[in-house]
Amino acid sequence: MAPAVRLHSVVLDCPDPRALAEFYAAVVGGTPEAWEGDEGWYVLQVPGGPRLAFQRAEGLTPPEWPRADRNSQQFHLDLDAGATWEEFDAAHARVLELGAQPLDLEDREKKDFQVYADPAGHPFCLCRVENAAS
Repeated sequence: MAPAVRLHSVVLDCPDPRALAEFYAAVVGGTPEAWEGDEGWYVLQVPGGPRLAFQRAEGLTPPEWPRADRNSQQFHLDLDAGATWEEFDAAHARVLELGAQPLDLEDREKKDFQVYADPAGHPFCLCRVENAAS
């Protein structure tokens, strides 16, 4: 069956769209651009991936992880950190250097992922992906 639509953008609310777009550009690549000169909306075309967009949301309360009862994460990105633990460790060091905060670093060998918060507080996971085709 043919899909009803195509994915256009994944949009993240944040207090500073430019700063968050620059964080993700450093993590996944691409060049952030203000949308039609609007500093409240930045777009990042991820090379070989989806378009990420960042819109200003004054007074944003970041999601809490893990929380199911209120202000839950609602949504997160899973990012491919490579197939080896060397690649994973390099990605871990880089996202911390860029301003990510660790949320759950336990049992990575058992789970093959670790959870972080981006500078605006959105959770994301670095995942060790042994088979890039899956």
